[in-house]
Amino acid sequence: MRLNPLIYLVLMLMASSCKKAEKQYVYVDGKYIYSPQGELLHLKGVNLGNWLLPEGYMFKLNDCNSPRKIDQAIRELIGNTATTAFWDSFLENYVTEADIKWLSEAGVNIIRLPFDYRLLTNDDFLGRNMHGYKYIDNTLNWCKKYNIYVLLDMHGAPGGQTGDNIDNSDGYPWLMVDEGMKQKVSAIWREIAERYTNNATVIGYNLLNEPIAHYFDKDSLKTHLEPLYKRITKAIREVDRNHIIFLGGAEWETDFSVFSEPFDDKLAYTFHKYWMPTEQKEIQEYIDFREKHNVPILMGESGENTDAWVKKFRDLLDKNSVHWTFWPYKKMDNTRGPMNFDKPEGYDSFTAYAEANRSSFAAIRALKDSIGGINPEEIINILNLYIENSKFENCFPNEGYCEALGFNNF
Repeated sequence: MRLNPLIYLVLMLMASSCKKAEKQYVYVDGKYIYSPQGELLHLKGVNLGNWLLPEGYMFKLNDCNSPRKIDQAIRELIGNTATTAFWDSFLENYVTEADIKWLSEAGVNIIRLPFDYRLLTNDDFLGRNMHGYKYIDNTLNWCKKYNIYVLLDMHGAPGGQTGDNIDNSDGYPWLMVDEGMKQKVSAIWREIAERYTNNATVIGYNLLNEPIAHYFDKDSLKTHLEPLYKRITKAIREVDRNHIIFLGGAEWETDFSVFSEPFDDKLAYTFHKYWMPTEQKEIQEYIDFREKHNVPILMGESGENTDAWVKKFRDLLDKNSVHWTFWPYKKMDNTRGPMNFDKPEGYDSFTAYAEANRSSFAAIRALKDSIGGINPEEIINILNLYIENSKFENCFPNEGYCEALGFNNF
């Protein structure tokens, strides 16, 4: 049968339009990831850790190690209004366009952006609520300008997916067994996906960071993980068919035995690896998974080690064509990351208070009395200096670490 020329033209235009739409976003083809222009990508980048989910060890704290604990210590020292002002300034200044520009010049083509879900809800977080999209949007605008993709990483999920300080939880991965929290995480991810469905700078969604720590009854909890991933993915796909969904293994994102066959045509899988020999056997199970299921894999976190170790591991990942984002970008008074900044003078007085026994109101009063009284203005000045030092213009690269990552500006 011969088609009417007008119908033929319409069909050709429709096909061309569909083809064009498919290439507006980074896409998966088997185990490979391609740019919208069809260029084979090798993703290499860093995590913007400690910004949208502060971590205790990057504040030089050990036991006072989650956002809510850090926040509580600061409120005890300087009061609510000053604490909210501190966090406002921290969020505005810790990562700025200058940081993204520098990373682009270094050769980074992906940023993993960890965040606490509370930033996007009415839950109080760092003194406010519903203020997180501002910082995500800023990051996306900067990264678009400097040709960097952004992977949105829910580092702290409703109920807690890890059960430790890094997810800002109540000490147990309640998300795995709490129906209300499963509904909530699915709804939040749907909202995120609806907001960014047409944003080509977003490479995808890292649904949960490091689910299910090893402290708990791992085997029973693990059975809930992939069904939860499927549920969140279904919610996302109701509004967004464009972006890649990144799934992390259990037990600090190391265990891929929780996965069956891929259940979506735009999936990638992520693993984390710290403090192990930089040998092929340490990543072989992930390579095998990639080959068996014909899916991309990303090494989402590693680092916190010597320059020599980082170089060896980065070389191993590159040799195996594994995408990577090392952790983290910036730290205070620490060479185990690309960027460094000085610890403020007097900062130890803050950490001494935060780490001391504050388990009761009586203990808090006694602690303040035992150190001769706390001057809130001094603490405010110390914390403001922390922010000032963390600004890009006051930071300095760890050259050995940057060289280990193969950054171009070293």
